[in-house]
Amino acid sequence: MGTTAKALALLDQFSIDRPEIGLSDFHRLVGRDKATVHRYLTELEQAGFVEQDPVTRVYRPGPAVLRLATIRETCFPLKSAVEPVVRAAAKELGELVHFSLLQGGALAPVAHHDPHQHGTAVFFDEGAMLPLHGTASGISMLAFGPDALWSGIGAAPLRDFTGQTPTDEPTLRRLSEAARDAGYALADRTFDADVVSVAMPVFGPHAAASGAVAVAAPAGRMNDALRERAIETLRRIAPVLGQSLGGRMPAKTEAQDA
Repeated sequence: MGTTAKALALLDQFSIDRPEIGLSDFHRLVGRDKATVHRYLTELEQAGFVEQDPVTRVYRPGPAVLRLATIRETCFPLKSAVEPVVRAAAKELGELVHFSLLQGGALAPVAHHDPHQHGTAVFFDEGAMLPLHGTASGISMLAFGPDALWSGIGAAPLRDFTGQTPTDEPTLRRLSEAARDAGYALADRTFDADVVSVAMPVFGPHAAASGAVAVAAPAGRMNDALRERAIETLRRIAPVLGQSLGGRMPAKTEAQDA
């Protein structure tokens, strides 16, 4: 990873839960020395990617992020195209549905909807990146995405989020193979201790997965019946979402669905 990529990677630490971050917290989160982190932040601030509060000295996303997001959505509308599909699926199932796209070695959420039909809901932070090893969406990406994704697995220790998170490559390979055979990935309390999720790949223009769509529910509600309904819904909407990316289903997957 080059210097520019390392600097830009600091932006991945922002989320809805963590919209402002101080220098010491950046140092702790990314594991780099403070002098280097400060140099990266200074360069990002000069380019408008972050701004610093003059009183608290914490950093937050800058105006350049908003400008680029506006250009992206205006010229290549995606969020506005996928949100109605995600919302309709969530209302149909009565559970949280979310769609994310591959960004580097993680997934960036694009759209989500929770119809709030139950007293207990799954918390979802659309501003936080989803790890490949700990989520159904991530396992789906490892199963159907570019082979290069595996180069990042094992390069550094993988975080165990719940005590049940797969953190070694052999286990992830097995889960990936199972997902390829089934056409979907299942994550049982591997990212959130009380959540079970089901995910399917969303294919881009080169017949490789560019993202994933998932249904997440509290473990106590994700019974066999809900899981089967979720799989049916995901199987129906994944190609629709793929069309928003100019996607093309690989021949093998098309044959399996026929």
